[in-house]
Amino acid sequence: MYVCLCVGATTQTVCDAVERGASTSKEVAAACGAGADCGRCRRTLRAIIAAARELEPSPAR
Repeated sequence: MYVCLCVGATTQTVCDAVERGASTSKEVAAACGAGADCGRCRRTLRAIIAAARELEPSPAR
């Protein structure tokens, strides 16, 4: 699904940027361009980032 129509970034494009270490919408914008133009997709970007954080394994104690 397209997340950012301005640059044609898909959910996969954003997920790839997050997997490579982007942890804020600004870092995603720097990595793939999504969210850098009009900003309408930033809420979606933040949701994708939050979902990725929830999937990360928690550190062992």
